[in-house]
Amino acid sequence: MPTAAPTPTPTQVISVRPVVLAAPGRGQDLEVRVTAPTTGTDLPVLVFAHGFGGSMTSADPLVDHWTTHGFVVVQPTFLDSATLGLTPADPRYPTIWQTRVDDLERVIDALDTLIAAVPGLPGRVAVDRLAVAGHSWGGQSVGMLLGARVLDAHGQPGEDRTDPRVKAGVLLATTGVARGDLSPFAQENFAFMSPDFTRLRTPSIAVAGDHDQSALSTRGPDWFTDVYHLSPGVRHLVTLFGGEHSLGGIQDYASTATTDESPERVDLVRRTTTAFLRTTLGVDPGVWAEVAGATHEHGRIDSH
Repeated sequence: MPTAAPTPTPTQVISVRPVVLAAPGRGQDLEVRVTAPTTGTDLPVLVFAHGFGGSMTSADPLVDHWTTHGFVVVQPTFLDSATLGLTPADPRYPTIWQTRVDDLERVIDALDTLIAAVPGLPGRVAVDRLAVAGHSWGGQSVGMLLGARVLDAHGQPGEDRTDPRVKAGVLLATTGVARGDLSPFAQENFAFMSPDFTRLRTPSIAVAGDHDQSALSTRGPDWFTDVYHLSPGVRHLVTLFGGEHSLGGIQDYASTATTDESPERVDLVRRTTTAFLRTTLGVDPGVWAEVAGATHEHGRIDSH
């Protein structure tokens, strides 16, 4: 009788939340979740920015994969989180998009503090191997650390928030440029949704669904590929066949908000982003070539 193949030993992870960072002038302190494998050294760091309404507990299907593949994942809860209940009447609301970037910088500045909050983690992390990732609004937020800027009402680029400490980026369903095709609602409520990608030079990968039709734009799903076509830093684009804004369900397991549930799409997002990050951060130089060179049933990879 043939012997069954041994079952791989699951990688154990540890997660601590909330770790609270003082944030004077923000209205309330910043709460963060830190998740890491219990073993390994020289671990790279990935700061993840949730989309509108999310929180530090978002994106477990991605976080679980990244941590079991050797990443320390750090997740702040932004002011727009549904867990905080801010309304448009709050005076902070119009500048939440800027506060999001401030929060990301606050997290990066406090990495030693965050690492120290996780038992057994200090001494095992390579903070110089730092990447950022974000979904939807989170993609725009981290994109600013990669070099993207926001155009003002006159079409002039705003403040440069590029952070040289960030060595790689992952942009998931990130909104595109405004060419007079934002919906009236977006024009009225999201004036900041006018990015300029020409100085986004940090090596990055973008993921988009070919069925992602946003209510914020009159353009089609190609809106979410602008960051690949218009920036010098986004070197690869993963297009998910049939993928909508949740990219198969990356925001949660069995989420009722997922309109395109597909474990296969989620798996492709996990495998491609992990391979890109491990190669770009110098952890495993050959793994991206293996993934990029393969044929994928549920999507395709373009590179330039």
